[in-house]
Formats: sequence, structure tokens, C-alpha cells
Amino acid sequence: MPVNVSKHPLVAHKLAILRDRTTEPKRFRELVRELTWLLGYEAMADLATRERIVETPLEPTKGAEVEPRVGLVPVLRAGLGMVEAMLELIPTAEVWHIGLYRDERTLKPVEYYNKLPDAATVQLCLILDPMLATGGSAAATVDILKAWGAARIKQLSLIGAPEGVATLQAAHPNVDIHLAALDTHLNERGYIVPGLGDAGDRQFGTFAGPTSEPGHGPSDETAEIVRRLQRDLGE
Repeated sequence: MPVNVSKHPLVAHKLAILRDRTTEPKRFRELVRELTWLLGYEAMADLATRERIVETPLEPTKGAEVEPRVGLVPVLRAGLGMVEAMLELIPTAEVWHIGLYRDERTLKPVEYYNKLPDAATVQLCLILDPMLATGGSAAATVDILKAWGAARIKQLSLIGAPEGVATLQAAHPNVDIHLAALDTHLNERGYIVPGLGDAGDRQFGTFAGPTSEPGHGPSDETAEIVRRLQRDLGE
């Protein structure tokens, strides 16, 4: 399947603000939601519909109704910020959470949470994960959903790396990939460059990663406050 990279000017504008290292978590969350709405709108353009009759105030007319049942699968935790926007687009969608984390030594995904029911209850699954980096988590999530019985799967990410796209396409060539941007490469730590840092940390204000990664390190003011508290506690 081809990789669909949005060319919408509003997507480009909002993505530039999202990347900015000075964007605070509250605004960052708002932008994730706004970008997801725009990206989801484009990704849903090929949904099948069935005809229904609508009673307008003047007379009956033909209308359309989305046919497939849709499931949203946010990959914990960063994918949580994309759910609300998709539910605005598809209020009847089911939401199923899958928890994966990337082992920092091997860069391989490790599953720690899965509450899918015994058999698939939807025809289309949308995997929500802001970053498609190594592609390992995305491919593992698709493995889980295919084993569950999902008939069709789409990957929605705000930023992707060529390596991640290649990994997902090689493992699952029938999965549509929708991105707001395709960046240049991964660095030695598996982060997308230029990227935006860690999407989960930046959404939730948990800057626990290395200061060398954009969006990870505390501000100088915050760092000084922490050092002062440490000195006070040590006295």
C-alpha cells in the first residue's frame, strides 16, 4: 500500500508548532488533537457507505451512512492524545487499548497491556500512534490485530521515519499508512530526526529522557529549581 503524506497547508502549519521545543504540554496536546482530526479526515476518505432515507423538514431525501464498524486502537501511552479527535469524527467507534514499550537496548517492542475481546467486533481498525519510528511497535500491533481477526487496518501517525515505514510495509504490505510528515532518518537511539522528541513526554510533561533529545530536557529555570531543592534537602 502507498504511504499517504498529507499535503494540507493547515497540517504543515500546525506540525511546525508541534515540533517547536518551546511548545508547552497543554498546547502540544491541543495540536496533537487538531492534527489527528485533519489526518483522520483524510484517512477516512475511502470508507464505504450505504444509502439511507433522511426525513428533512421539507421532504425525504437520500443520504449516506458509514458502513464498516470502526475500532480505534491507541498505542499506550502517546496514542491516547489522538483518540478524542477520532471520536469526534466517528462517534460510534469502539476504542481498544494496546500497551507496548520499546526496549531501549534492543529497540524491540514489548507488549504489556492488551484488553481486546476474544474475537474482532469491527471491520476496520485504526492504529493511533503519533510516531512511526523503527516500525517495530506498529508491526507488532498489526500482528495482534490480524490474529484478533481485523479485516482491514490503517496506521495513523503524525510523523514517520523511512526506516519505520519500510519495516511496517515489509511486514504488512496491505496496511495503509497515513502521516502528517515523513522525516529524514532515525538517530542512533531510534528517535526520528528532525522529529519532535518523545511524543508521550511532551504531551504529559514527563521529560525523563536524555537532554540531548529535543523535548526531553527540562528548561534552565526548571533545572535550577530542582538543583536548589536538592541542595535544601541535603542540608
